[in-house]
Amino acid sequence: MTAAITTLRATLAAALDSPSDWNTYSYPPATITANSVMVAPNDPYITPSNNTNAGIAPLANFKIIFTVPMFDNQGNLQGIESLAVAVFDKLATSAIVMNIAAMSAPSVLEVQSGSLLTASFDIQILTSWT
Repeated sequence: MTAAITTLRATLAAALDSPSDWNTYSYPPATITANSVMVAPNDPYITPSNNTNAGIAPLANFKIIFTVPMFDNQGNLQGIESLAVAVFDKLATSAIVMNIAAMSAPSVLEVQSGSLLTASFDIQILTSWT
């Protein structure tokens, strides 16, 4: 499935949606909460295959960021690992053709809602301009 760059974040968020398990955002929200999955642009965000031909499909790079509450070390790691597997399964069963890179090491994220444990996957999707 090829989605246009303008709708790709929403398409990814819809593929990751699991309302009974986590909150899903097609952008990083103003207040990041525990048990959230967010789609964010990665760097570089869009890589054109050819600078002179609009018919050549660009490569869109995203970061899928997920968070769990901070508990003790064992609880933190079990929570982030379980969420990582669930997110990976959602991506793998979607109709979106993508490359998924390795999961980042978990890290502590201090946000307005408190301390969270976070990790991410980098993904690349061959997309279209419109």
